[in-house]
Amino acid sequence: MNKITTKKLALAGLFIAMGLLMPFLAAQIPEIGKRLLPMHIPVLLCGYITGGSIGLIVGAIVPLLRSVLFSMPVLFPNAIAMSFELAAYGFFTGLFYKMLPKKNVYIYVSLIISMIFGRIVWGAASFALITLSGGKFTFAMFLAGAFIDAIPGIIIQIILIPALVMALQRVKITERA
Repeated sequence: MNKITTKKLALAGLFIAMGLLMPFLAAQIPEIGKRLLPMHIPVLLCGYITGGSIGLIVGAIVPLLRSVLFSMPVLFPNAIAMSFELAAYGFFTGLFYKMLPKKNVYIYVSLIISMIFGRIVWGAASFALITLSGGKFTFAMFLAGAFIDAIPGIIIQIILIPALVMALQRVKITERA
């Protein structure tokens, strides 16, 4: 069982703070700011560094807390759906990073699988929330929100996250279980 330590809790606080602040950097480029997916990066890293359970908690907290503090993203349905999505990212990156073989290529594999699962979770949550409120959430809306509009952020994540995880492994900040 993965033991929750003071160090992991402190790191969770750091990742929550990063998740709250990074969107301010992306907002400086309004045309593509939200397409850069700035809240995703700290949550994905959190899963790799602290494990799936803390990654899940951090992912669930960040969009809701940011919505309450800064009114962005809008709480319903956006922040709620993102909360499920980011919780899935944090959980699955931690889980797959621990489970898969201990080779660098599997950092990419765990990231891509986690990104797919997270987007499916976002789609299911969005569908449920929007349908329950009397709206329609179509497959085209899912594709646009989960993939097409997110291409810049997806590319950044695939380049940045594995590089950061491998660098942190080299300096012994994170190690494979």
